[in-house]
Amino acid sequence: MADPAHSSAPPLTPGLLPNLRFDLLSGFLVFLIAMPLCLGIASASYYPPIAGIWTAVIGGIVTCFISNSQLTIKGPAAGLIVIVSGAVLELGLEAAPPGTDPKDLATLAKYGYPLALGVGVTAGVIQILFGLLKAGKVGEMVPLTPVHGMLAAIGITIMAKQFFVMLGQSAPPGAPIDSIIAIPKVFENLGQSVTQTVAIVGVTALAIMILFPFLKARVPVLKPVPAQLVVVLVSIPMALGLGFTGLGESVGNPMKYLVNVPNVLDNPSAAFLFPDFTGLATATGVKYVVLFALIGTIESMLSSQAVDMIDPWRRKADQNRDLLAVGVANTLCSFVGALPMISEIVRSKANIDNGARTKYANFFHGLFLLAFILLVPFVIRMIPLAALGAMLVFTGFRLASPKEFIHTYKIGLEQLVVFVTTIVVTLCTDLLIGVASGIALKLVIHVLNGAPLRSFVRADIEVASTDDERVAVLKVRQAAVFSNWLGLKSAIAKYATDRDEVVLDLSEVKLVDHSTMEKLHQMEQELAAGGKVLRVVGLDSHKPLSSHPLAARKGTRHAPVDAAV
Repeated sequence: MADPAHSSAPPLTPGLLPNLRFDLLSGFLVFLIAMPLCLGIASASYYPPIAGIWTAVIGGIVTCFISNSQLTIKGPAAGLIVIVSGAVLELGLEAAPPGTDPKDLATLAKYGYPLALGVGVTAGVIQILFGLLKAGKVGEMVPLTPVHGMLAAIGITIMAKQFFVMLGQSAPPGAPIDSIIAIPKVFENLGQSVTQTVAIVGVTALAIMILFPFLKARVPVLKPVPAQLVVVLVSIPMALGLGFTGLGESVGNPMKYLVNVPNVLDNPSAAFLFPDFTGLATATGVKYVVLFALIGTIESMLSSQAVDMIDPWRRKADQNRDLLAVGVANTLCSFVGALPMISEIVRSKANIDNGARTKYANFFHGLFLLAFILLVPFVIRMIPLAALGAMLVFTGFRLASPKEFIHTYKIGLEQLVVFVTTIVVTLCTDLLIGVASGIALKLVIHVLNGAPLRSFVRADIEVASTDDERVAVLKVRQAAVFSNWLGLKSAIAKYATDRDEVVLDLSEVKLVDHSTMEKLHQMEQELAAGGKVLRVVGLDSHKPLSSHPLAARKGTRHAPVDAAV
């Protein structure tokens, strides 16, 4: 893994004014990326498009004053589309009048949207409690491979659903696998003139998303220009020239193929909706509270930690404080009709690339979005939905890129099995069952590789005596796996506080899993940034499950009798 910080980072003076020109420019460029994505994510989630804008506005302005995370951008994320849309449609089906056609998505969204807001408020309050109780670290117990499998499954789902939208059609309801099976029907329907017209815009937008990065690499002056902005600038005149409004009028809805947002200043009541909490009394409501709170928390934490690793100034966010900020913002979002949010990795990476220096870049990105929706909503109403669908198809592909499968295979065949299992089960059922199946399979594989059952609960750590007071030696027995990582991390952090070096002796463990190997590597980097040393020893006699440096290690020696189950 590359060094988490740039050695050539310029000197940084804290505060708003010294960094104003950098943060203002980056906030504006991130706003250009965020605006179409916010609209597309909201539409794909069966929320009104303006709901995505409000989420980014609140995420930018509110979290800026609570979290100490410096370079993360808060807002709606493609990774939550599957959860939010599932909540809207499932709750809507339960609340809709008897006899409602399950394929009538507009009716399901009408009844399910306010109920999903009630779920969102409750999940936001839970996230606040997580932050106050300093429970954010619990997310670190989730193994990495099922999380990556979940994200890949979300990417495949987004591609399958938004492929229909990109070509001017409606995705079928039901499990993601149903949309995948129905994809051939998309091409059957392309014979219709209206569908062909919309598809021209959608395919053009997708081509821009794919090809424009290659053009930017060859034309340096284009480097700051987001592909999403180019899509909007190209698709709006195309929609005007192809008469999208007329196409919509032919089916009784002039806005059918264009983004529909209200004029907030003239009709503020149309821009907001307050939650309905009656869905919380149902099993479906409870399920989605769990999904909103847990998956949103895990995604946000992973993104925040990833951004910390590429922060040029090596600053670390307080994960509990950041989670508190996200919880407060999510509660407020759902109270006014907006989508849930997380720390969004793609926009955060763009924020760093654009030269942002402090958290005020996130603030400015939210402020630009607020000004845009208040002052020029007519521009948003000219954006074709097919173009937004194309952006999300591209985003979904990045989440489920073939590179993810290849990378996982290189770490170990057992990791690929867990990864694919999580994807398949998620596509056939839902996220909660999919992730649970991946974790369960991971535990089974650990047992087959010799990890004692009792090692799943707590790490067996002994502090060895040493003549050097500046060095602490921690000897680990039984296993070092994802489920006991918090105990291991806590012990390392404790002894690193007043010592220069911590030696972690893993010679007697029966198994070190991939999640622990990767997190130990990250911890080595974090301690090194603070002038400390973490040295891992004792793995020479262990058998790596692949040639990857962070692959799981299986012990080849017989463990002591007292380490047996």
